[in-house]
Order: sequence, then structure tokens, then C-alpha cells
Amino acid sequence: MTSRVKQAVVLAGGEGTRLRPLTNARPKPLLPVLGRPCVEYVLRSLASAGIEEVFLTCSYRSNDMVAALGEGREFGIDLIYAFEEQPAGTAGAVKLLEERLGPTFVVASGDVLADVDIGTLIEFHRRKGAWATIALTEVESPQEFGIVGLDDDGRIVRFKEKPAVHEVFSNLINAGVYVLEKEAVAHIPFGEKFDFSKNLFPRLLEAGKPLFGTRIGGLWKDIGRSSDLLEANLRMADRRGKEVAVPGATVVGKVSGGGYAAEGAAINGPAHIGEGARLEKGSVVTSSVIGRGSVVGMDAEVIGSLLMDRCSLGIGCSVRESVLGEGCGIGPGVQVVNSVLGDGVRLEGPLSLEGKTLE
Repeated sequence: MTSRVKQAVVLAGGEGTRLRPLTNARPKPLLPVLGRPCVEYVLRSLASAGIEEVFLTCSYRSNDMVAALGEGREFGIDLIYAFEEQPAGTAGAVKLLEERLGPTFVVASGDVLADVDIGTLIEFHRRKGAWATIALTEVESPQEFGIVGLDDDGRIVRFKEKPAVHEVFSNLINAGVYVLEKEAVAHIPFGEKFDFSKNLFPRLLEAGKPLFGTRIGGLWKDIGRSSDLLEANLRMADRRGKEVAVPGATVVGKVSGGGYAAEGAAINGPAHIGEGARLEKGSVVTSSVIGRGSVVGMDAEVIGSLLMDRCSLGIGCSVRESVLGEGCGIGPGVQVVNSVLGDGVRLEGPLSLEGKTLE
């Protein structure tokens, strides 16, 4: 069903400090998921829901955001940038846009992976006559998130932000996608840092305003740490990949991507291989994502790892459970295990690296 809601605000101002050194060279929303900026998935989800105009709030490395996303036409939207000089909080950032927003609009986080069904969320919001509707998703360990309790009608009856283990009453968490009425924005004060989950939603709940929540369909994944970014890539590769035949290669499971060479190599999905990549004879890629223009040398192995664009792995090297930034070079025979390398890091052997973060 086509929505009458035409506007959205995407919050993309975070620095992603826990993801350093990967975020030293790019803001968190531009971290790649299958070679695409993470924020692109939520922008396309909004476009699919009928959203036409998106305000993108940015602060850290704003010029990178503009250069990567442009005017948004590629995603089917008009993208308008709102630059924050001082952090205003998630709700405070929306308050600054109040005069430019219509009666109903969507707010979404730009620094999580959200390939989700926003249209159904909007329709639920309309049907319930809500002031605010929160998209919810289930997680196994909710202690790092804001958890939500619902009644039988989907109305929110309790919140708890980052509960201790003994305080957990639900595994439904706030997914950072909301549908809001303008009346809710009136409860956000001007001129002070104010958040949705910590401040606004508890205030609306206490005031007895119609605040609802519902599970959102699709794939949602927090990318707060490098291991989360890797998992987001692999889950998306499984979601988007297919069983394919690659000339000269042995392929098992789902693989996405295209325009690469892999003669004599083995690919075990879920995996994604970017355009222009080359997997040389005897190399093995298992449950991994290989960025555009990267080279995996003869007899090298990449297992449970993410290589960003233009990485180079030498003969017989091994990369396991690791994330490599753009342009990393790993020499012959080097082993990298459970490590994170920033852009441009180069390692020469003989060397075994485990549990390290290098800038």
C-alpha cells in the first residue's frame, strides 16, 4: 500500500568511536555492506515505502557523506543535508527541523543496517492512531539496547534502556526507526540535548500519549563493533546471494557480487565478491566478503572475514575472523586472526598477528 507519508529524517551524525580505526577515514554510516554504504539500505527502504524527501543529519566527516550520497536520486529520493554544529541528541536533531516537516514523518538511524519494510510500519502507525510508533526487532542479548514491553494491542507500556541481566523483561529492542506525528515533536525542548529512547519516549509514556511498537520485517543489524559489521555483511550476503556458477571455480552455497575472476579458486558461501576482484589458483574464500579490486593470492585463505576495496593478499597467507580496511596489503605467508586493520596497513612476513587492532 502506498503511504501518504512523504518525508523522513535519517540520523547520521555519529562518529563510530568503537569502530576505530575503520571510522578514522569514513563516518560510520558509510561503512560498507556488500560494497555499499550501510546508510544506503535504509535510504532505499524509505524510498520503497513512498518517502520522497529525506533530511540527513550529519556532523562527523560531513563532506564524505555528501560526496558518497549526492542528491539521493540514485536511491529514488531527494536528499537534503542538515549539518549539526553541536550534538543535539537524536530527538534534538529532529526538533531543529520541526518547521520543515509535515504532520507525519519517519525517523531512522543511518548507522545500522536496516534493509526493512517501513511501509508496513507506517500503515500500523495510521491504524493505531499513534503519536509515535517504534519499529522493534528481536535479539538474543538485549542488554546493550533499549528494550520495550507491549500490551496485547501493541501499545508500549514500559521501557528500559540498556538493562542489566536481571532487569531484562523482553528481547524486543528499539530498532531506531520511528513514525512520528508533529504533536510528539512539541514535547522535545529547544536548545538542549535530547534523545528519543532516553528522553522523549519515556516522557510520552508518562503523559499517557498513544505510543506503539511493532516488529519490523526485513533484516536489521546493529554495527557498533567490527564483529557486528562483519556479521551484517555475511547476513546480507546470505539474504542477497544465490547459488551461482563461476567459470573455473568451485562454488558451494550462496554468493553475491559479480565481475570478478576466480579460476582455480574455491568459494564457500555465504560470500560476496566485488567487481574487479581476483581470486587466484588454490585460494579459498569461506563465509567472507571481498571488496572491489581486491586480490587473494595463490593458496591464500580468507575465512569469516571482511576485506574492503583494493586489498591484496600474498601467496599462502591466511586471514581469519578479521576486518581489513581499504588498500591493506598482506605479504606472503602472513597469518591474521581476529584482528582489525585500518586503511592502508601493510604487513610483511614471516608474521602471525592475532587479536590486534592496527591503524
